[in-house]
Parts: sequence; structure tokens; C-alpha cells
Amino acid sequence: MGKILIEVCVDSVASACAAERGGAGRIELCSDLLEGGVTPSTGLIALVRESATTGLHVMIRPRGGDFCYDDAEFEIMRRDIVNAKQLGADGVVFGILDVDGRVDVERTRRLIELARPLSVTFHRAFDMSADLLRALEDVCAAGADRILTSGGEQTSVAGREMITRLVAVANGRITIMPGSGINEGNAAGLIQETGVREIHVGLRSAVPSPMRHQNRRVTMGAANGGEYVRLRVLEESVRNLHRAIANL
Repeated sequence: MGKILIEVCVDSVASACAAERGGAGRIELCSDLLEGGVTPSTGLIALVRESATTGLHVMIRPRGGDFCYDDAEFEIMRRDIVNAKQLGADGVVFGILDVDGRVDVERTRRLIELARPLSVTFHRAFDMSADLLRALEDVCAAGADRILTSGGEQTSVAGREMITRLVAVANGRITIMPGSGINEGNAAGLIQETGVREIHVGLRSAVPSPMRHQNRRVTMGAANGGEYVRLRVLEESVRNLHRAIANL
């Protein structure tokens, strides 16, 4: 089958460096992962690029919520793509749907043309589309390089039958990369069943805050005192996943 590329989703310099040390072949850089990931700041992109040498793909998503964007939000995406290119990103990650849940082919194509020569991933907005097979054809027509998908289900394991079908229908025209719920315990089976060559993982672990003073009477938005818990990718988690699929 050949080597499987592991893409790790991160939201900090520490997680990016840990993912690289653990064997990640590529990093997807986001902010606000509790919202599913939005565009990271230029400062974060720049420092991750300085700190890690592995492939760096930057999320281009102006807000949480749905993936139907107005003109101002589309312009934000355009400007953020330009910033990512200037800061040394190797790729960008985005997805746009219309009000009927179809891929917005025209605006997707415009963003892809702006992003070149960077690699382009159409993210899990794909899973929110009205018809995955039609969406596959639309993303191919727009010119993206890969689709990140859980097969229209909450996790890739639950959507593995559709992922297998997408790989077959794509027939090498575009890379199908499963993501959501993949870990060292299920990755090998998912790869063997679907025939994919790239996987997308989170692998975040809760790390206690170093703060000795903790005012738990007040919350700034995180649930259950979450201000004092940090979610990070640990080197060992990525390394364990790497070992789990090494013999495929």
C-alpha cells in the first residue's frame, strides 16, 4: 500500500512541534477548535512556520457555524488566503456551500485559483452537503486536490462505507482523506477497508493549566472551569498512531 500520510489538526505552536516530532507528515493549523476550527491569526501562522518544517496547511474559515458565506465573509477568506501564502503555508483548507447545501463551485474555484500554487483541501463542509456524490463531482470540477470527509457521518468509522465508495468514484482524480474519530485503535482497519492513503486526526489530550491561582467562580466561556484545562497534541499520541499503521 505504501506509506500513509498522517495529517494532525493543531491550534498551537506546542501542538505543531509535538505532531512533527511524533511523525506527522502534515499539519492543519486552526484556531478555536471548539467551534470546529477557524482561521488562525497571522502571528500563529508565522510562528508555526518558523518552528515546524513539516507540511503546513492553514484553515480558511471566517467564523463558526454553517458554510454559506456572504460577500464580506468571502472577501475575508480571499485576504486570509493571501496572508497564508505570504507567511509560507504549503496549503489551505476551506469549504463553501450554497443555500441548498450544494458546493458553491464558482466561488470555490475562485479561491483555488487565488491559492495556487498551494495545495487545496475542501474540508468537512463536504459532509454537510445535500448529496455527497454530487459534491464530489463539484469539488473535482472546482479543482481542489483533496476532500476531508467522515463520509457524511459523525465519525469516519461510522461513514466508512461511504468513504470507500467515494474513493472508488474519485478513481484517482482527487484524494479522499478521512477525518473525525480516527485513533491508533481504529486507523489501520479504516485504511485497509477504504483504501485511503492519507488520514486526518486530532489526538488532543487534556493538559492541566500551570496556574496556581484558579478562580472557578467565574467562567470566560469554557464549560466546567475549562479555562484551567488546555487541549494539546502530545508527541507520544502521534507516535503511537504512526506505529499502529506502520506495517500496512
